[in-house]
Amino acid sequence: MSKNDLPLSILFCCDHNAIRSPIAEGLMKKKFGTLIYVQSVGVESEREIDGFAITVCKEIDVELSRHQVRNFDEMEALGDHMEEFDIVVALSRASHIKVMKLVNNKNSKIEYWPIIDPIFNSERREEKLIKYRAIRDQLDTLIFDRFDEK
Repeated sequence: MSKNDLPLSILFCCDHNAIRSPIAEGLMKKKFGTLIYVQSVGVESEREIDGFAITVCKEIDVELSRHQVRNFDEMEALGDHMEEFDIVVALSRASHIKVMKLVNNKNSKIEYWPIIDPIFNSERREEKLIKYRAIRDQLDTLIFDRFDEK
């Protein structure tokens, strides 16, 4: 994909905006800087950014510790509107359903990349880190495959 073919804006969404969508946002910002406007959002926003997500992203120089968790209503209140994003990527079933209900325009392309939620896995730290790294790496591969400048 050439720079001319890249979208101007991308929104990643998942259930809580605490793990998957912030990781995707961080990876896109690392790869494209300010070339693409990238944001993330969740169906719910009652959690803080996940510490394991921060840790596995820090390993590859992606900063998430300042991420502010937000839901769709909070995003709109802050001035980002769904219909203004060129691509909306849903990373969970719940967020895909929500996006399909909210996006009414034909200008936004909706994509569904189902990524498993690691929150319900093992309680052991090292096992959790392995799961989170796998999600980070899966998202990185999907982003590369979808938006790589060839």
